[in-house]
Amino acid sequence: MLCSGSRYKRYTGAVLAVLLALWAVQVGTAQAASGAASMSPVVPIVKKASPAVVNIDVETRAKRTAVSFPFDDDPFFRQFFGDAFKNFTRSVPMKGRGSGFIVSKEGQILTNNHVIDGVDKITVTLSDGKTYSAKVLGKDPTFDLAVIKIDPNEDLPVLELGDSDAVEVGEWVVAIGNPYGFEHSVTAGVISAKNRSIHAQDVNFDGFLQTDAAINPGNSGGPLLNMEGQVVGINTAILPYAQGLGFAVPVNMAKQIMGDLVSYGKVKRGWLGISVQNLTPEIAEAYGVKAKNGVIVGDVFPDSAAEKAGLMRGDVITAIDGEKVKDVQWFVNRIRSLAPGSALPIEVVRDGKTMSFKAQLNERPNTQNGEEERSDDLSESTSDVLAKVGLGVAPLTKNLSRKYNLEVQNGLVVVGVKDGSSAQISGIREGDRLLQVNGRKVETLKDLDGAMKRQSKAVVLLIDRGGKTFFVSLQADEEK
Repeated sequence: MLCSGSRYKRYTGAVLAVLLALWAVQVGTAQAASGAASMSPVVPIVKKASPAVVNIDVETRAKRTAVSFPFDDDPFFRQFFGDAFKNFTRSVPMKGRGSGFIVSKEGQILTNNHVIDGVDKITVTLSDGKTYSAKVLGKDPTFDLAVIKIDPNEDLPVLELGDSDAVEVGEWVVAIGNPYGFEHSVTAGVISAKNRSIHAQDVNFDGFLQTDAAINPGNSGGPLLNMEGQVVGINTAILPYAQGLGFAVPVNMAKQIMGDLVSYGKVKRGWLGISVQNLTPEIAEAYGVKAKNGVIVGDVFPDSAAEKAGLMRGDVITAIDGEKVKDVQWFVNRIRSLAPGSALPIEVVRDGKTMSFKAQLNERPNTQNGEEERSDDLSESTSDVLAKVGLGVAPLTKNLSRKYNLEVQNGLVVVGVKDGSSAQISGIREGDRLLQVNGRKVETLKDLDGAMKRQSKAVVLLIDRGGKTFFVSLQADEEK
């Protein structure tokens, strides 16, 4: 049945109205989506933070050998001029770039030490294009941080420092910097890990924040921001062979040292005066320690806070200042965070007994020796004194002292290490002196026999190599 004309008009009008309504809904949805996109949470963070992020250009003069003279190998030419032209050098400018961010209205800027270390000229460019010459107030190679200063004619925008200890893995972060000279570039990602350690080339640091927010050369010194726009890290390092792996110094470390950098030009750190290694299950069993975590004392340096407090080689430190020791990294960072003169309560296990000491920290010396740190050579290796693991030991004689270039002529020395044995795998070498076995001092083979009778599945050795001591351990029932 066909519709009349009026009914047809009403029908088509209704259809058109429905179509228009659907179109309006689609347009509104698209506009809403567009509005939501423009309100990304990163946008207000960047707008607020960017004015306080600066580009740092550095320049230094380096000597370079000039291009060889075309006749410098000609015998006739060299008869008159010799090697004068071969050694000719000239000074050429070397330029670099990095990032930083303003931490005070007076013009103090936080950046990485490696950005400004050893340079002759530092130029800071603000987001509005203004440039200033900068001077170094202080720098700290240990944490790769530095504070530089410009002298502006007006107050400057400042970034708020957050709490890096409160940062969670998976939390969104934003990086702003000057990668490859592309000023104020913004990248976003998440915190992918905490407390990362990097020990390679010029980077030697424990405690990095790891992020997948893209960090490239030139980002160094720039801020890593949380979703509240607060600085939680200082972008520092990348791995050139990896993607999505960037590292930042936690901002809480910067908070601890900025005052010293500004006031003294360096960081005044507490120093206990010992070398330490991680407590392993083997060492814990051999030393009668019930605690699962701690550090064991290797060297105690003369006239140090540790020596004055009464700490001894072989002590297992289980707590400091009322906090349980987690590992070497935690211990070293905790000591470094304290000021010289601080009174530090220390709990140790010695000969199976818990004892308490109190040390008044010294100021850390400038030398590389004498830090509270793991042994560089064999901090977590394994070995044994028994022949079944490939180790030969003999009393020191004058001949053996001369052979191994040792200053002492008493005690026990390693005279043989079997190829492929546990001793060799652990890194024990001929000429190493054996000081302790299972916490007992050994100077003779009789002492060694007595120490080996101790009921323990593990054997822990204290080795001296070139005046530096370290512990090694191995299960006593292993055979090769």
